Amino acid sequence: MQMQPRHDQQQLSRQVAKTTTAVTVGGSLMVLSGLTLAATVIGLVIATPLLVIFSPVLVPAVLTLGLILGGFLASCGFGATASFVFYWMYRYVTGKHPIGATKIDYARDKLAHAAHDVKEKAEQLGHQAGQQIKG
Repeated sequence: MQMQPRHDQQQLSRQVAKTTTAVTVGGSLMVLSGLTLAATVIGLVIATPLLVIFSPVLVPAVLTLGLILGGFLASCGFGATASFVFYWMYRYVTGKHPIGATKIDYARDKLAHAAHDVKEKAEQLGHQAGQQIKG
């Protein structure tokens, strides 16, 4: 009967770790999206008057349009990526196993198995060292 609370606690800690990872990755991508948008706007505010003053009318218009499109495309791309990461992590946390989840589960299980092997080896070596000290 003691195995059930421990299993529930491990499951809860895994879910907390998954949620924390989702928030961290998604939040970072959202911040990157916002910073890109802000940098685009600031760059346009600074560059547009200079281009208008020192160039013919069509050149700054084309450059400004290129800067606007590039900035908004980058911002939208980062935002879409962040949204997809949030969606993927939500599906993973709720157990719906999105694409790639089996690889993540396999890697997690492989790491857990390796950690268990290291623990067993350390216990074995500790036992042997204790026997040598006594003997």
